[in-house]
Amino acid sequence: MKKISVIGAGQMGNGIAHVFAQGGHEVTLIDIAQDRLDKAVATIARNLDRQVAKGALTEEVKQAALARIVTSTDMAAGVKAADLVVEAATENVDLKLKIFRDIDAYAPKGCILATNTSSISITRIAAATQRPADVIGMHFMNPVPVMKLVEVIRGYTTTDTVTTAIMDLSTAIGKVPVEVNDYAGFVSNRILMPMINEAIETLFQGVGGVAEIDTVMKLGMAHPMGPLQLADFIGLDTCLAILRVLHEGFGNPKYAPCPLLVQMVTAGKLGVKSGEGFYQYTPGSKDLVVAPAFAK
Repeated sequence: MKKISVIGAGQMGNGIAHVFAQGGHEVTLIDIAQDRLDKAVATIARNLDRQVAKGALTEEVKQAALARIVTSTDMAAGVKAADLVVEAATENVDLKLKIFRDIDAYAPKGCILATNTSSISITRIAAATQRPADVIGMHFMNPVPVMKLVEVIRGYTTTDTVTTAIMDLSTAIGKVPVEVNDYAGFVSNRILMPMINEAIETLFQGVGGVAEIDTVMKLGMAHPMGPLQLADFIGLDTCLAILRVLHEGFGNPKYAPCPLLVQMVTAGKLGVKSGEGFYQYTPGSKDLVVAPAFAK
């Protein structure tokens, strides 16, 4: 799998492109707008610069990785020679189904089709294609260049050959792949999102404040980041989308999103990406400031 196409130039997509290019693969990064692609490549360059500054990479390795990345706004051209396509678009099932129908039409025979979905059924996505046996979940963690885990999710008809190929590829780029089966939220978000939702519910009920809840989990449970700060980092809209997938998939009220989360997403308070969630984010500042709505 020398040639890899990544669809979606957002935070996850540019991170996935980064690790594949750094691992020696030729990468085509695809999005609908050139300005998004330019921003993504600039982000990859900055992240590689940080690795150089830390002594983790040489300048030569950085330049070689950047040289392996090309961009395209043309889906058909971008995937026509791919050995693997990784979709990393927004966590929206209708969008992903459309993208997979398009990939299926344009990608060559034998190409593996992977999705970076964090909760949506791989089997459902695979059913939108004429090659369901070649569709698999490849769920990277955020930030992709830093986090080691790749959750590899088999759909109902995903073959052993495809699964082994993706497990081996993940290892080759320095990740630790863990194979799981295709149920809503998989392992990572089936466990993580109810915890985040319960932290929001705890805030909603007035049991503790934002900083207090996060401090209890950081100091009491040795979490590197509190659940409310983590929700901001993931994106509150993404958290809500995943919880809705869990709620629909299992039909269990314990997965119902907290009303406060729904309100915040409706109001456009999405966390880091919008500048405000449970905390307020100022460009260039590393200070953790509780958002005005939750300040005492």
